[in-house]
This record gives sequence, C-alpha cells and structure tokens, in this order.
Amino acid sequence: MNTVSIGLKARTGKAIVVVLTGPPASPRVVTRTELIVTDPDIPATSQPYHEVMDLPWNEATEAVKPLIAAIEKAAAAALSRVVRDLRAAGLKVSAIGIAGSADRVLEKIGNPHIRAHAAEGILFRQVLESATRANQLRKRTFAEKDLEEFAALELGLTVAKLKQYLSEIGRSAGPPWRTEQRVAATVAWLTLPGA
Repeated sequence: MNTVSIGLKARTGKAIVVVLTGPPASPRVVTRTELIVTDPDIPATSQPYHEVMDLPWNEATEAVKPLIAAIEKAAAAALSRVVRDLRAAGLKVSAIGIAGSADRVLEKIGNPHIRAHAAEGILFRQVLESATRANQLRKRTFAEKDLEEFAALELGLTVAKLKQYLSEIGRSAGPPWRTEQRVAATVAWLTLPGA
C-alpha cells in the first residue's frame, strides 16, 4: 500500500488540499481538491465571527459556540470522505500537515471587523486540527507566516531550492498551482514519512 501525506491550507470556510507521496527527496502530487468545512444548512458557518461581531467579545465567544460545533462536524465529515477515497484507491494516509493563522490574543484587537477576520483565520485552522483528531490521524500544524524558511531548514534546502522544487511539483501536477496549493504541498511534504 502506497503511503501519502495530506497537506491542508486553511481558508475561511474551506481548506485547500494537496496529497503527496514518494520519498521526501522527490515528492509528487497524488491529488488535490478543496474541503468545504461549513454546513450548507447553516449559512452563518461560513463567517461565524462576523455573525457576532457587534457583541462584546466575551459574549461573542459564547454566542459562536453552536456555529463552531457545526463547522467542526462538517470538517470532520469532509476530511473523512477524502481519507476514505484515498484508502479506496489503495493509499494509506500517514499524516496530515495543516497550515494556517497562528494563535494571537484576539481581545486586544479593537476593531470588531478586523477581530472577526482574525478569529476566523484561527478558527478554521483549529477546525482542521479537530477534524484530524476526529479521524484519528497524526498531524503537524504550521503557522503560515515564515513557513518557507521553516520548511527549507527542516528539509535541508535553501528557500530558493524549496521554491524551485515546489514549482516543479506544480508543473507536473498541472494547473491550478497557486500560492495556496504550494502552501498545502509544503506542509504535506513536511509530514511525509522520513521528512
């Protein structure tokens, strides 16, 4: 059974997915897709903190909890489908890499709209972490900021060489291969066995 690693790049309401296989010296794309991690029956799950941004922060964090629970359920189910499809193709998922917003002190952000965006950035990364736990998969989480430098160091490459390899991986995979796919591929690469 071939082993793969899944890379997830958190976005508001979804995740960009890139699945890699192969040794860390020459990874290649198996597939790529998007996970929708919102509940289509509950529109507020697409931007939950925007729904409560007019409330004082302590009240907003309580009011958003039912929406977060719905998002976590949707994300766990979406990730389960991806893993099931990979297993049906004879592939074994070794780990998941998740890239997203780093934690920060949200209470210190004075503008409610900016705070809502920051909270959702963190939330959707955390939801992917929760989905990984719900599917009993090993994970590593990476802050998107400074990811290239961290990955290059961990993989024993220069940043320029890392970018070159990611461009080559993208060319072989075909379009689309934008920044979000490169980020997802990077965290998948960092979680390949032997990386």
